[in-house]
Amino acid sequence: MKKRIHLFIYVLLILTTSLLTLAGCKSTAEKKLGPLKLVEFVNIEKYLGRWYEIARYQSNFEKDLVGVTAEYTLRDDGKVNVLNSGFKFTLDGEYSDAQAVAWVPDPETPAALKVKFFLFGADYLIFGLDEENYQWALVGNNARKYLWFLSRTP
Repeated sequence: MKKRIHLFIYVLLILTTSLLTLAGCKSTAEKKLGPLKLVEFVNIEKYLGRWYEIARYQSNFEKDLVGVTAEYTLRDDGKVNVLNSGFKFTLDGEYSDAQAVAWVPDPETPAALKVKFFLFGADYLIFGLDEENYQWALVGNNARKYLWFLSRTP
C-alpha cells in the first residue's frame, strides 16, 4: 500500500513538473521570429460575411476538408459568430461545420482577435488584409501553427 502511494506521488510530481515546464515554453518559431506584424486597422463591419479558404497550413481540425468557408456575423453583444464549414475529401463529400465566437480583447489592437470553439481558444491574428476592399486576408498566430489565406471569392 505504501509503495502505491509513493509511486502515485512520484508520477504526480513528474506530471506536474512536465506540465509547468510546457506551460512556460513559447514555440520555437515565436521565439526566433517574434510576434506577427499585424495590420493596424480592421473594420469588423467590412470583415463580416463569407470568406473562402484559398490555402492553409494543415491542421488536425481541418484534416481532409476541402471547399472550406468561414462565415462571420455580428452578434448583439458586439462579438462575432463564426461558422467554419467544408466537405470531407471532395466537394461531394460529407458536410462538416464548427461554430465559434470571436472578439477583440483590446480595442487598441483590432487585428488581434480571440476565437473560442467549445473549450478550445485560439488567437486569430490578421497580418495581411486588402484594407481598401476587404477582398483577401492573411490570418495566423504567433506560434506559426495556423495560417490561412482567405478570399471573398473561391
